This record gives sequence, structure tokens and C-alpha cells, in this order.
Amino acid sequence: MGSPDLRSLLQPGRAIACPGVYDGFSAALAEQAGFAAIYLSGASIAYSSLGAPDIGLVSMTEVVDILTRISDRVSIPVMVDADTGFGNALNTQRTVRLFERAGAAAIQLEDQTFPKRCGHLRDKRLVPPAEMEGKIRAAVDARRDALIIARTDAIAVEGFAPALERAERYIEAGADILFIEAPESRAQTEEIGRRFGPRVPLLANMVEGGRTPMESAESLGRMGYRIALFPGGTMRAVGRTLLDYFAALKASGTTEPYRDRMLDFTSLNEVLGTEAILRAGGSYETED
Repeated sequence: MGSPDLRSLLQPGRAIACPGVYDGFSAALAEQAGFAAIYLSGASIAYSSLGAPDIGLVSMTEVVDILTRISDRVSIPVMVDADTGFGNALNTQRTVRLFERAGAAAIQLEDQTFPKRCGHLRDKRLVPPAEMEGKIRAAVDARRDALIIARTDAIAVEGFAPALERAERYIEAGADILFIEAPESRAQTEEIGRRFGPRVPLLANMVEGGRTPMESAESLGRMGYRIALFPGGTMRAVGRTLLDYFAALKASGTTEPYRDRMLDFTSLNEVLGTEAILRAGGSYETED
């Protein structure tokens, strides 16, 4: 794995569809589905591990722990949400080093204050641009191969034009990938693509019910983006499924009404590759 593999995927004129994952199981299923890269979403960790919203409650070491398990399970590049770097420039460097050792191919940093909140929530607050530039430079100095993704949340706080100005500064600071969060119209999404797409790989964040109009990976590729990120869709699909499953179980006292929408014991083990894992383990056994 590693950033060269991810770099080779980020070709001009097309955007890779990248789903969010939150643990080894979701990552393995995404890889089996044929995705070329995945994104470890801080929001989805908060949802799945804490049962809490994305308001800065997840710690750096919790992300490292989950990232390590995912990297051990899959062979495709993993992009990772590092929130604000979990502190100042020196904290950011430690975050980058630990995330990269845990298998990150790309590490995302954002310009919110700490604690941060989801990019599509209200009342976000930003650090000064110079502080974010320092974090980006610190991240670039600390990384070995991982790509650094710079995200600005300035559209909702300062407006569209200031967000573009921040983005320019973040590119100058050394960001490898640019992520301008929550454009509020298709026209804004297109303008970002025209201005930055020819110069740097662009990431677009697609949030169901969020502030940005939804687009397909194909459409975003035509606009100049190279990554079409769907970070929370996985968790929202799982959440809906569990609500339906628990309702059916509570109403009937059995899983039978839901069986046609479940993996049974055999099919789950097929997905997990249980037989292949047991065969591999058996190859190391010796007779006395």
C-alpha cells in the first residue's frame, strides 16, 4: 500500500468514488465490492464507536487503533480523517507519524478550531489561515510518503471568496490534495473545479442531506475533481438497516421475517474468507 498507489489513481479527467468506512468489516466489504480506495471517516467512528455526533469527541489514538485494524485487513489505499491534527503544529506532526505508521496513504487536516464539528453542521469556527498553513508545513515535514489533504470549512463561516483565498494559501503551504468543504450550489462546485482542478487533485465531499448538491463521481470528474468522497453514506445505510432489523425482531420475537435481508452463517463466513484463513493457519501446523 502507500501513497504512490493512491497517486496513480488520481488521474485528471476522472474522479474515483471513495466510500467511507469505520472498521475492518466495512473496509473489507468495500474492497470486495471493487473500490480502489477507502476513507476512514472520523464522523463514522463517532457514530459507530461512541454513538455520538461528529463534534470532536474522537481521540487521535482511537483513530490510530481502528486504522491499524483496517490496514491489516485490506490492501487498497486508506485515506484518513485527522480532524484538526488533534492540536497545534507539533501535535499534527505526531498525528501524521502515527497515522502513517498505521497505514494511512493520505491524511486529511482541516482549519476548524478544536473541538471541531461536522462540516455540514452550523456554527463552525476557524483558526487563522497562517495557523493552518503552519500545520500543513508541519505535516509535510513529518510525512514520509503519505499525501496531505488540506480541508477548509471557510465557505460556511467567511464566505465563498475567502474560502478560495484560504485554499490558495494551503496549496502554497504544500498540500497535495485540496478539499473545500460544503459548497452550497452546483455553480460553486463547478467554480472550484475550474480554478483548482488543473493545478491540484481536488476532493468533493458528498453528504446525503448536507449543504452540497449531490453529484456522481462521473459528473465530478468532468468538473475537475479526482476524488468523489461519500464518507457517511455507509453509516447511514447501516443505521437504516439496523433500525429496520431491530423493529422486525422486536415486533415478531424472531429474525425469520428479516432472513431474506440477512447474511446467514455460511454466507457471512464466505464474505469473511474464513475457510482460506483456516487453511493458511493449518499450513503452519506440524505433526509431533
